[in-house]
Amino acid sequence: MSTSFTPAEARHAVDLLASPSLIRLVTEIDDNGAIPPRRLAGTLPDLSAHQLRSASDTARAHGLVRVAPGAGLELTDSGTELADLYDALARWARRHSVPAAVCDFSSRVHHALGLLTPSLTPENADRPGPLPDMGPNADTEADLASARTLLIQWLADHPQVPRVPESERAA
Repeated sequence: MSTSFTPAEARHAVDLLASPSLIRLVTEIDDNGAIPPRRLAGTLPDLSAHQLRSASDTARAHGLVRVAPGAGLELTDSGTELADLYDALARWARRHSVPAAVCDFSSRVHHALGLLTPSLTPENADRPGPLPDMGPNADTEADLASARTLLIQWLADHPQVPRVPESERAA
């Protein structure tokens, strides 16, 4: 896939998608269904009120979740696709023990997205990203290239995500 992004777009998209609180919110809803109104804090007690508000505001602003009357916060089709991307990234990271043999789902997704960030720019579009120190392994590179393809496809399908807000653009 030939779609590439400016370094600022790649950084912005990955910063947004790699937010641990967004990862937690999207995967919680994907795994367990809609979160009823007023149950967000009880459902994700490890996140502060600020993190919950930020994650739900970000998810709503990017069309990942919606408030369904009577059901609460639920994933949109875009949110479901993002949850699938998160699952694929976490599987790759777990299979290759990155960032560590034992770590949580959000850390795995965050780390895998970080590895893929450089490969989203035109000058690095032909490389999947810098691999962790695990020796030469064609399967590892192929797996990471597959994850990169999924990420690029998701970003191409959701062009509002890599768009850098005017306030963050260099003058």
